[in-house]
Amino acid sequence: MSFGRAPRRRFTLLAATAVAGALTLSACGDGNKAQGGGNINFVTGSGGISTVAKGERPDAPKLQGESLDGKPLDLADYKGKVVVINIWGSWCGPCRLEAKYFAKVSEETKDQGVQFLGINTRDAQRDPAVNFEKDYGVTYPSYFDPIGKLILRFPKGTLNPQAIPSTVVVDREGKLAARTIQQLDADQLREMIDPIIAEK
Repeated sequence: MSFGRAPRRRFTLLAATAVAGALTLSACGDGNKAQGGGNINFVTGSGGISTVAKGERPDAPKLQGESLDGKPLDLADYKGKVVVINIWGSWCGPCRLEAKYFAKVSEETKDQGVQFLGINTRDAQRDPAVNFEKDYGVTYPSYFDPIGKLILRFPKGTLNPQAIPSTVVVDREGKLAARTIQQLDADQLREMIDPIIAEK
């Protein structure tokens, strides 16, 4: 049995290295390199926010894992809500700059059926990420995803995260509706999510 495990371990290590390499290239970028293509038509506005028209949106990936406090976390549990997913790391300067705005808007919109989630990546240990959330008043849960496995579940050519920070919005039907690959302030975040909140 141990004979067959070595290739699997090697594949996992190679996949993790590829993820880390891809995210290193795009980490903390300026967000101006949005790429289209793939099987969906999305439009990137002048503010760097890419959107897909309702009815043409792809399914959001299955995101299941553990939160920073070790509890199970599953995107599917929030179907019926607008879900704002922010990809961040405690080591990332732009993530630190936008965190207070995400904390503020998450509180402002929770009564409108909006759920914020984070994907914490490239933090090898949980403590720096937990302290980051305390420092910036972030109360919504984040996945602990140190090697970026959850990020790989977003299909290429869709509204997949391509930088850190990135933000993706999932509509009430569990479809990918919007994405940006840049740091956001509160006004930009509202510009991104308000049209999706308003959808019926």
